Amino acid sequence: MIMKLFSSSSRSRERFLEAILQSAIEYAIISMDLDGLVTTWNEGARRIVGWDEDEIIGQPAATIFTEEDRLAGILQREMTAALTEGHGNDERWHVRKDGSLFWASGQMMALTSDDGEVEGFVKILRDRTEQRENEERQRVLMHELSHRMKNTMAVVQAITSQSFRNASSMEDAEQSISARINAYSKAHDILLQQDWLGTTMATIVEATAINLGLETSGRFRASGPAVELGPQAALCFSLVLHELVTNASKYGALSVDTGTVKIEWSVGDELGDKRLNFIWQEVGGPAVEAPSKKGFGTRLVNSSLSAFGEVSLDYAPTGLILRLDAPLQTLQYKNYSDAKE
Repeated sequence: MIMKLFSSSSRSRERFLEAILQSAIEYAIISMDLDGLVTTWNEGARRIVGWDEDEIIGQPAATIFTEEDRLAGILQREMTAALTEGHGNDERWHVRKDGSLFWASGQMMALTSDDGEVEGFVKILRDRTEQRENEERQRVLMHELSHRMKNTMAVVQAITSQSFRNASSMEDAEQSISARINAYSKAHDILLQQDWLGTTMATIVEATAINLGLETSGRFRASGPAVELGPQAALCFSLVLHELVTNASKYGALSVDTGTVKIEWSVGDELGDKRLNFIWQEVGGPAVEAPSKKGFGTRLVNSSLSAFGEVSLDYAPTGLILRLDAPLQTLQYKNYSDAKE
């Protein structure tokens, strides 16, 4: 009678432990013998790793490790650590049945008999792929934010110093700095609305016109196909167009009632290399002469646009003409830090 009760109690305990094992679906719980062959495989392991129990029992537990880790003997190292230190930590990429990888963290521990003899090992894993990917995205975003901040501060510093250098008075410097930073800020607002993935040439041109009160003017004309610009190119064009319009309003075609500005862009294909052809042309304004020295606007246009392609400034008597010939791919970098500076 006592033996029957003991036997019944033992079976109940086994069923209880089995129920716990199979209900822990968020964890892959894998036991193996001393040779590293799988002896038990819970429901969590099936869901996370992909193999059914009858497919994996008797197979090497190393099957779920990457080839690199198998060759490096990582499973054997974990077993040794479990024996000598009580547990072997695991945080690495593992392989699913379909060949895809998942990032897991967990531990390896030794299984011992009642008399203390090591009978095998149990490995407990939890899928941390999403957490790792989130951490990686966070790291990339922080790097990107740091890069943007450094570039933004460098641009603002250049705007401030150059505006003071070329200003005729403190009031003139203040107005120039405010207008330029405002143009730069507007471009940032546009990019933020697009999750910093970029925007279109037309959007930047339109924003420039609105910012300077030319959105309804028939003397400011722009045309061209839909062309996407990456963040760096969008910021660059925003500053360049602001300088060109400001200069045209003070000295060029927009300084007189008869003058107009035409902005045209197109995309050409040269042996598979798509290129943007951008033209700014002033007509009907005062006669133009090449400046005796380069001001901030001229330096900005050359230094900014030349990072993307070939720039030419033609001080034709009939009006200033600016041309840019640039690879479209260079203008469309989505990653701010990948763009040429």
